Amino acid sequence: MAKVVAINISKNKGEIKIPVEKAVFIENFGIEGDAHGGDWHRQVSLLGKESADKIKAQGVSYIKEGIFAENITTEGINLYSLPIGTQLKIGETIQEVTQIGKECHDRCAIYHKVGDCVMPREGIFTKVLKGGVVLPGDAIEVIEKE
Repeated sequence: MAKVVAINISKNKGEIKIPVEKAVFIENFGIEGDAHGGDWHRQVSLLGKESADKIKAQGVSYIKEGIFAENITTEGINLYSLPIGTQLKIGETIQEVTQIGKECHDRCAIYHKVGDCVMPREGIFTKVLKGGVVLPGDAIEVIEKE
C-alpha cells in the first residue's frame, strides 16, 4: 500500500524542509505556510523514501524526510513512472501530476549539504485540485480515469 511517510514545509525555496504533524492543502495553491505555494504547476513536491534510500546507501547516513526539499515523502509508489495528468488521492486531497523531475538549481544548498540531489531525477510535482488535510500514514491512491 502506498502511503505518506512525512509532510514537510519550509518558509523559503531551496531549503531543507521540516516535517510537520499535518498540513492543510489549499486548492490551486499548495500547502498552507510552504514557500512553494502559489498559482503555478509545481505547488507540491513528492519524493519516494525509496529514492532517498538510494543516497543513504551511498554512505550518506543523515538522510531524513524533507532533506531533498520534498513536501511529501512517500513509500510504496514509484512516483517518477506516473504519467503527467495522473490524479492522486492523498488524505483528503486530490492532486494532479504536472511534472516529473526538474532542472536542478545550480548546485543548491541541498546538493552542497548532501553531495547529490535525487529530486531532479525522481521527484514529481503536483497541483492541488481538491484541498484538505493530509497526515503522515495517509494512503496514496491513483485515481483510475474512466
